[in-house]
Amino acid sequence: QVQLVESGGGSVHDGGSLRLSCLASGNYATTNLRAWYRQPPKMEREMVAIIKSNGDTEYRNSVRGRFTISSENAKVFLEMNSLKPEDTAVYYCYFGDEATRRGYWGQGTQVTVSS
Repeated sequence: QVQLVESGGGSVHDGGSLRLSCLASGNYATTNLRAWYRQPPKMEREMVAIIKSNGDTEYRNSVRGRFTISSENAKVFLEMNSLKPEDTAVYYCYFGDEATRRGYWGQGTQVTVSS
């Protein structure tokens, strides 16, 4: 089992910045993929950014150039700059296995961007 705890969410104005952190405990070393997802109000959960064990990253088109994902041992971070109201969502940390697509989710942290 892997336990994930996110932190760093909050409320900012349009153009502001936030840094999300996720700390894993348990058997996280068996996972080879870390990611951030988000769920905007009344919408489906969507991928924001992924980082693989080889360092390769993928980003949602709407955040590319503004958000940066990084990972270090048991932690994964999401640096968010130039935030927009449409970035408002609950952000979830994910640790998983790319081959089996099995993984673990954090409890989520709220990010609110006001215009």
